[in-house]
Amino acid sequence: MKVTVRGVPYHLEIAGEPARERAVLLLHGFAGSGEDWAETTPRLREAGLAVVAVDLVGHGGSAATEEPERYTMRETVRDLDAILDALRVERADWLGYSMGGRVALHLALALPARVRSLILESASPGIADAEARASRRAADDALADRIEERGVEWFADYWRSIPLFETQWDLPEAVREVLHARRLRNNPRGLARSLRGMGQGVQEYLGDRLAGLKCPLLLIAGERDLKYVEVSRSLWEAIPGSNCGIVAGAGHAVHLEAPDAFAEALADHWEAIEGAHAAQPSSHS
Repeated sequence: MKVTVRGVPYHLEIAGEPARERAVLLLHGFAGSGEDWAETTPRLREAGLAVVAVDLVGHGGSAATEEPERYTMRETVRDLDAILDALRVERADWLGYSMGGRVALHLALALPARVRSLILESASPGIADAEARASRRAADDALADRIEERGVEWFADYWRSIPLFETQWDLPEAVREVLHARRLRNNPRGLARSLRGMGQGVQEYLGDRLAGLKCPLLLIAGERDLKYVEVSRSLWEAIPGSNCGIVAGAGHAVHLEAPDAFAEALADHWEAIEGAHAAQPSSHS
């Protein structure tokens, strides 16, 4: 499905009826697309959820607009707000992976009325240290330049070779090739602009605002992704009422590397929310 938001066409993969069923919005990581949730979507449908997997601007089937400001977190949140309006959804559950998790966190802080619950998979609030953030921004800008110069084929080969994804070499070859093919369908200009606009080096650090989160929150990381295990646990300690799950045997992409354990964690999260709501006294008590 295509939805044009403030002049930019977005591609959505939709399963179910978001306007009539409880909806969950899925946000992929950098160089991904809504297709990355193909294995997760049937499990969410079995749980009675309508699923909306968004191709973020510059990714997958969404447009790679020429406007650099449209790749910022602020403008992406505005676009997601408008997508909810187009789907006639008031509030949704949000599941964000990596870059998509950072987007979801920004949205939850900016538009809390739009968020029923939040799940952050291998996601960070940004980089606290200003010097480290500047260094990361320089590195992201340099990578963006190389993507534009060398093209998406070079990038896809480079991206699957970085240490962050080394655990994915344990996946069946057929799965790895599907993932690689999805990355190849991206527009190199869109990826470069996204990296410059939403990379960790340029985004606002949100760590000082985390106590303001009021929605139910689940943090998920794979035990082999040591950096994000530490990040997830630090967020868990900083955010009152949040929950944290570390999935055995998985790396950065838990939904891909341990789909059964990932689906179980989501089910437990939503079951706990419903249980908490059921336990609350009614207004007539």
